[in-house]
Amino acid sequence: MSQNSGAEAELTLRYPDEETAWAVAEAVSPDNYQAPEGMEVSVKSRKTEIDVHIRCPKGVGSLISTLDDLLSCLAAAEKALKGLD
Repeated sequence: MSQNSGAEAELTLRYPDEETAWAVAEAVSPDNYQAPEGMEVSVKSRKTEIDVHIRCPKGVGSLISTLDDLLSCLAAAEKALKGLD
């Protein structure tokens, strides 16, 4: 039996302005995004960028599923913000 050490991912997303980056980061912050149990998700806005760090103790498959969910949430937040223009 192999020991599962987990998996991690880091993303940096760039936006046209600080206001958009902040709004999208808030929409997918750990308070608003329900990550699976045991998963660590950190979202920070930094000027016009969002830094996302995900740590998944369950391995790569679970990490990929979480990334897919998170990217869908990011796309929905971006779409909602465009609708406000």
